Amino acid sequence: MSTELLTERKVAIMQLKQGKRVEEVAQSLNRSTGWVSKWHQRFKEEGWSGLRERSRAPKRQRNRLSPMLQQAICQARLELEAEAALGTALKYIGGRAVRTRLKREKITPLASIASIERVLRQAGLTRKKGTATKAVILYPHLQPSEPHQLCQVDIFPQYLQGGQRVACFNAQDVVSRYPTGQALAQRRSQDAAGFLLHVWQEVGIADYTQVDNEGCFSGGATHPYVLGKVVRLALAVGTELVFSPVNHPESNGYVERFHQDYSRHVWQDTYLADRTAVQTQADRFFQQYRQRQDHAALEEQTPYERHHQSRPRTLTKPIALATDKRRPLYEGRVHFIRRVSESGTVRVLNVNWPLPKFDPTKGVWVTLELQTKEATLSIFDAAPDVQTRACLAIYPFPLKERVQPHPGNEHILPVEAGQQESSGGFAKASPLSSITTTTVGPVSNRRSNAHSAFFAWE
Repeated sequence: MSTELLTERKVAIMQLKQGKRVEEVAQSLNRSTGWVSKWHQRFKEEGWSGLRERSRAPKRQRNRLSPMLQQAICQARLELEAEAALGTALKYIGGRAVRTRLKREKITPLASIASIERVLRQAGLTRKKGTATKAVILYPHLQPSEPHQLCQVDIFPQYLQGGQRVACFNAQDVVSRYPTGQALAQRRSQDAAGFLLHVWQEVGIADYTQVDNEGCFSGGATHPYVLGKVVRLALAVGTELVFSPVNHPESNGYVERFHQDYSRHVWQDTYLADRTAVQTQADRFFQQYRQRQDHAALEEQTPYERHHQSRPRTLTKPIALATDKRRPLYEGRVHFIRRVSESGTVRVLNVNWPLPKFDPTKGVWVTLELQTKEATLSIFDAAPDVQTRACLAIYPFPLKERVQPHPGNEHILPVEAGQQESSGGFAKASPLSSITTTTVGPVSNRRSNAHSAFFAWE
């Protein structure tokens, strides 16, 4: 409170003591009669000390947590930290994990996550979170709402003591957060294909399987129009591969974030003698993670419960990988999320595809569609689950071999009768004839040095 206000109130009381009326005092101080009467009454009740400002804080806080509940919150946090340090449980110690522990121990009343985090901050039991950097380019992305629609796959390289490298392949369903992984010696295309078969058996065959641009997935960065082992395998199984933008791990963010949990629980604070020890430690973590109830996105469901609310498609029999004969190309689609270069080209399968009109702040969605009669590469401004999107350019895609009709579901466990094959609410990429698109302008033919193209421009 400023000293001027206190002085003004004292002057008002002095004038009243001198016999002036309330109206006269109010006029002399340019105040209302109510203001003068208020402080005159306060002076009568409390004397000169009553002229000081009172605290505006509520005298009774209706939702204030009891000291016993606050102590229980801190105790739960300390127990979680101890278990995490000893490696006897998962290393989640935040407000949601504390609330799950309190609920398990039947502590009542059960405080909200915000209240728990406030108590932990006041007790000095929290750490500051790092600030994330914003991406410069806005890339299109899928927005799944049900399990089995999108599974992200990535490699987390680590080293054993002595320098031996381990390629930790991890995969996670984006909606259910159901994970799996394998610790492999190398990351060749043969290894990537083998791990994907493991994913499609363990997690299920998602509508879309998203990977990064490492050579073991893409087929390498040397030969133009290359369609490698993993691409051919995905076409045969019936999932649509999605290649993330180059050097943009945020687009594969779910599995990238999972790598952090995997590292904390499998690699930190432990000695791993060989890949067998790594896999044993990882399998234990995967089992615990699938049963965790404190995941912020699952509303107290476990990843296992959320994932198995609908039955996934899985492989019914093994698919041979060790063969000298190259797997044929089957009908299907392969997708690429890409940035447009300053010169107006999009690089896909080691080829630069010109794009006459583009927004330099936005990425594009590229779809390679293989049909028995033709193959086309189309560039869109949005992902295939967007209701209306613009087709920016279409190219014929050159092939040196015939595309075979899809072999059907001979390797795939079908869904039960009456159950949708694709989890509800997710629009998979449709054939070009049925995609709802708008063109930027009239479509015309134009010849380039590399290939023929059909552009949409004004």
